[in-house]
Order: sequence, then C-alpha cells, then structure tokens
Amino acid sequence: MSRVANSPVLLPSGVEVKLSGQGLNIKGAKGEFNFDVHKDVEVSQDENVLKFAARHGDRNSRALAGTMRALVQNMVTGVTDGFERRLELQGVGYRAQAQGKKLTLQLGFSHPVEYQLPDGIEVETPSQTEVVISGIDKQQVGQVCAEIRSFRPPEPYKGKGVRYQGEHVRRKEAKKK
Repeated sequence: MSRVANSPVLLPSGVEVKLSGQGLNIKGAKGEFNFDVHKDVEVSQDENVLKFAARHGDRNSRALAGTMRALVQNMVTGVTDGFERRLELQGVGYRAQAQGKKLTLQLGFSHPVEYQLPDGIEVETPSQTEVVISGIDKQQVGQVCAEIRSFRPPEPYKGKGVRYQGEHVRRKEAKKK
C-alpha cells in the first residue's frame, strides 16, 4: 500500500496557496494554477505546509488522497522551477526549427511538419537535432512531447526518428538472405 498522502507538501518561499473549501489557488514566480481537490480528500494548511488525508477509510479515498498530493506537489514544483523535456532527432536530414509558437520539423516526409504549440508551453532548438520543451504544467509538457514524438517514433532497424533524450531504442537485425 502506498503512503504518498502521508508526506506533506512543503511550500517554498515565493509560493502562495489560497485554500477555499476544496479549491486551491497556487501562485508562484512562473505562473499560477487553480485546482479543485476531489471531495473524498481533505486538505489542511499549516503556514507553509499542505497536508492531505482521506475523508473515508476506503481504498478509493486513500488512493485519491495520494493522487491529489502528487498533483499538488507537481504544481508547486511547476510554479517554482518549471518542467523541461528534451527530444532528439536522429536521421539524415532530420531537423527542427522553432519560430515563436510554431515548431517546424523536417522528418523525411515530402513536406515539413508544423506543430502549433499550446498556451503555456515554450520551445527552444539549441541545435538542429535537439528540441527543448518547457512549461509549468508537467502533464502538458509530457503530452506535447508525446505528440511531437508520434510524428516519427524511433524505428528499430536504423534507429531513425524522434526520441526522448536518453531513451534506449532496442535495435533489430535486418533480414538475412
């Protein structure tokens, strides 16, 4: 059984949390979140500490308490430091270019792939084969990375495609005659 909900969320300096009923408003240097905590989870605030507890003793309430605690912890981290994921492009002629809120990718198709970035997400291209996606919402950063990767996922024979930095692609041997 997980005990995630038992550890409190520590609020660093510069982060303001307003608790009104089941609603949380988290404000920090990078932005703010509004979040509604599930009705089966009880939230209490003591100065710079948030504590989560299940209202009922059943399994579902305990699981929700841990989930809510993890989500709020990610929001606190997002408004203080932010989140960042890196993608690598592997393949001859594969390159990326960021232009404001648009990412243009050359991925071996007959046309360039243009991806419009949602609000709250920033993109950088330090080199032509590297893409850095950052934002304050961990889920949104991960979703954008997954969508960009889905244009050309890494294939097992030559390893060409878009992959996460540090991702290992299991290679296959080509068919023999």
